Amino acid sequence: MTLPPVFKRPSAFMPLAMSVAALVVVLAHVAIVGAGAAHQADEGTAAHVFQLLIAGQVPVVAFFAIKWLPRAPRFSLPVLALQAMAVIAALAPVYFFKL
Repeated sequence: MTLPPVFKRPSAFMPLAMSVAALVVVLAHVAIVGAGAAHQADEGTAAHVFQLLIAGQVPVVAFFAIKWLPRAPRFSLPVLALQAMAVIAALAPVYFFKL
C-alpha cells in the first residue's frame, strides 16, 4: 500500500514529527528527572521545548487543512485525524504524570 500523495507534503508529516519529538522530550525528562519530581518555580528547558513543539504545530496544521481539505478531503481527513492522535499521544504523559 502506498502513501496518499497528500501525506508526502511537509505540512502533513511535519506536525507528526513535531508530536513525536514532543513525546520524546517528555519521556526523556521523566526518565532523567523522574515522574515524582517536585514542581519547580520556573519551568525547565524540557517544558519550554515541549510547549514550542506543540504550539508550533497549530499554524502548520491550519495551513494543511486550509490547503488540502477542499482539494482532497478523502486523503486529508485521515491525515488530520492522525495529527490529532499524535498530539493526544504527546499530551498524555503530561496529564498522566501531572507535569
